[in-house]
Amino acid sequence: MTSVSHKAKVWIALWTVYVVWGSTYLGIELVGETMPPFFAAGTRFLIAGTLMLGIVAWRRGTAALRLTRAEAASSAVIGVLLPGANSLLFLTERQVPIGLASLIIAAIPLWVVLLRFAARERPDLVSVAGLVVGFAGIALLVRPGGGSGSLAYLLLTVLGSFMWAFGSFLSPRLPVPRDPFAATAYEMLAGGIVLMTVALLAYSPSQLNPAHYSARSLFGLAYLVVFGSLIGYSAYVWLLANAPIGQVATYAYVNPVIAIALGAIVLGDSITWRIAGGALLVLAAVAIVVRRESRQEAPVGVPVSAEPDDLVRTDGNPGELATGRVAKR
Repeated sequence: MTSVSHKAKVWIALWTVYVVWGSTYLGIELVGETMPPFFAAGTRFLIAGTLMLGIVAWRRGTAALRLTRAEAASSAVIGVLLPGANSLLFLTERQVPIGLASLIIAAIPLWVVLLRFAARERPDLVSVAGLVVGFAGIALLVRPGGGSGSLAYLLLTVLGSFMWAFGSFLSPRLPVPRDPFAATAYEMLAGGIVLMTVALLAYSPSQLNPAHYSARSLFGLAYLVVFGSLIGYSAYVWLLANAPIGQVATYAYVNPVIAIALGAIVLGDSITWRIAGGALLVLAAVAIVVRRESRQEAPVGVPVSAEPDDLVRTDGNPGELATGRVAKR
């Protein structure tokens, strides 16, 4: 009876991550309808980071919030990379359909393998083959003349994918707070402060006037804070401690399917043959890489570091490839 109950909990948590993180692309789209991108992203991470700090202090005591100077600096670096990358989605989803954006973001595990190769680590030939196939899919998705968003916005989405991967690659190699929720809170706050500073410099007072924001955009922002950053991440951390990493990592290729479906159903986005072909290549490559890396590494427990975001430090284990940081989502 106990095993059945545990199995049910695993699937509930897994589907929570599937649906919540897959739907954050729609949430970002709604927010961007009336809110300035960097202001919206900064607001999201400042609120989510503050709430998470409060939750950590309430559940684990203020001692869990202590950090050294090195940990503070590392949290700031990761925070700028991950929430900063997320903020690009708030900008690019104004021109790029959410299904297409989610497929480009799904390539994060491929970027991590490439970064490992650049750092003279040695992924095996199967992972390298997956890398080649995956980037062929990315090239198909962003090729000029495809009619799905301007090339500049597509390339910015690719940049966001790389930034998330780079932040995830650095995270297990930098000293960050041991408590994953505290680490995430500090990273979100660091990113939120930088993004809000940029917003205050870039936007006029009229653009920052809440009276101009629609109810849909405010709902989208609340959804990203509560579900994307808090509930989704909590389910992900629980899964890392209670389920095989190979099973947890499946979110990397299920989330885009959820995003594509929501884009078609809610926003009326079209699914072209080019998107379908690119999707098959990217998702097949991600599945190959994630499953291969999961088999080669030992299962991991609770990660040491936390996006929406999306995108969690796992001390070099496969969770790094299947990064699911709250800042990402």
